[in-house]
Amino acid sequence: MKKVWLLVVLLLSFCSIGLAVENMEPPSECKHCGMNRTTFSRSRMVLTYKDGSSVGTCSLNCVVTDMKSSRGKGIARTQVADYNSGALIDAGVAVWVIGGSKKGVMSKVPKWAFATKQGADTFVRENGGKLADYREVLKSAEQEYADRTKQENPTRHKEHGNH
Repeated sequence: MKKVWLLVVLLLSFCSIGLAVENMEPPSECKHCGMNRTTFSRSRMVLTYKDGSSVGTCSLNCVVTDMKSSRGKGIARTQVADYNSGALIDAGVAVWVIGGSKKGVMSKVPKWAFATKQGADTFVRENGGKLADYREVLKSAEQEYADRTKQENPTRHKEHGNH
């Protein structure tokens, strides 16, 4: 009898995962890094610009990449997945956690969003990290972007020698 219940629970779990994947907003891959947004559904984001265009990314760091390449467009809305449910929520009102033992997505320092403070507090108790707001996590992601671009292009005029 226990095996039957276990089988029922497993089947229901797989069905709910399948439904969540079917209901995921497009695109299926991140515009900037090509990562599968369904696989990274807990960190995915959608950035909508004032001109009506939008971009789906796998993470906050790819949102920053898009913002840097789309300067001047004006942001209308930024949504992020709630770590626990996967539902999209407003990034500005989400309760964020910076750091902790769970490896981040496209980031040296993990950044996770939660719909509720209780969800974030539970995560911090289990995995470490600290509570933050959107301004703090955006600043952290922008610093990582700056550090990454410096490493990719360390000295632009290096080959020219001394001027």
